[in-house]
Amino acid sequence: MNTRRPDSAAPLTQARRIVVKVGSALLVDGDTGRVNRAWLETLVEDLLRLRKRGQPVILVSSGAIALGRRRLGLKHGALRLEESQAAAAVGQIRLAHAYKELLEGCDVTVAQVLLTLEDSERRRRYLNARATLESLLALGALPVINENDTVATAEIRYGDNDRLAARVAQMTGADCLVLLSDVEGLYTADPNREPGARFIHEVPQITPEIEAMAGRSASQVGSGGMAAKIAAARIAVAAGCHMCIAAGVHRHPLRRIEEGADCTWFVPSATPAAARKQWIAGTLRPAGALTIDAGARRALLEGRSLLPAGVIAARGRFDRGDTVSVLAADGAEIARGIVAYSDVDAARIMGRKSSEIADILGFRGRDEMIHRDDLVLMRQELTGAAEPVPAPQVLP
Repeated sequence: MNTRRPDSAAPLTQARRIVVKVGSALLVDGDTGRVNRAWLETLVEDLLRLRKRGQPVILVSSGAIALGRRRLGLKHGALRLEESQAAAAVGQIRLAHAYKELLEGCDVTVAQVLLTLEDSERRRRYLNARATLESLLALGALPVINENDTVATAEIRYGDNDRLAARVAQMTGADCLVLLSDVEGLYTADPNREPGARFIHEVPQITPEIEAMAGRSASQVGSGGMAAKIAAARIAVAAGCHMCIAAGVHRHPLRRIEEGADCTWFVPSATPAAARKQWIAGTLRPAGALTIDAGARRALLEGRSLLPAGVIAARGRFDRGDTVSVLAADGAEIARGIVAYSDVDAARIMGRKSSEIADILGFRGRDEMIHRDDLVLMRQELTGAAEPVPAPQVLP
């Protein structure tokens, strides 16, 4: 760990894609139970500045339950599950309206996306959520995400938006995650109890010592706490994403980070793309295999995607989102990737043009069998090794 201040906020200013998480204690005025509009206006100004300099932003926002409970007359303290769900139903519409009013007033389309734990844990739902977010960003919208507290039960919920934000960063390949909270970062101990606690500006690795420093949430409306933030950091850095914990109570909280305000950075060892490629390459047992022709092999070496036209055979049982081996005609494994079609659909469209997919399958899927972002070449293919490597065993 590093208790010294880093030279700059480069992970934020140079990020290709940013996820910002806002806690309930920042969004909701504790006295009135309403949106803290004066503060929120400055956050929106920060988000617009990031977008203007070419950095797509996704906002993960808490606050629905905190807004709804006051409207329903629910007192402070723990709520029963059904009370939380009711409060979320009332508060979410107020939260969405506040974002819509502020962002669309600046000619920015805002989109509400409600997720549950299963949306990041179950493959098909994960892929659908990722595709939706990618489409929204490509169309210039600013997604605002919250947990779907109106339907999530105790067994299928994140429980805090810190980990939800980390999953969103992982899902979308973001390289910077900012958790705006009621604390300015990580200390060696609780500074409220130990005045000599030191502030930690940088965490190059999450060790048991770092985890032991976690405490509880200081606010009455938040549900996260430092333990949840460190759990989020584990997810983020494993996905190649820098993560920052920063105080959000001040106006223009993102600008303050760029200007050198105290915050804690968790540092990944790889980029999101590299982390994803490592995960794909490290799959121990691919679900199936696709055999490709010489033309498709040349295309992969040139950094292009695998199209159905270049596939000459498919074997194994696999579904959309599974990792499969890509084999040359001689059986050597030349790549691995996340396939966009099931084995049944792959068998129907292999050897055909992408423009024919909709007519063959009855729906419009991806043009690629495996997109280049979801594909990694094996080492011998990159180095030109003469001896082919036997194809790995796949499920029959």
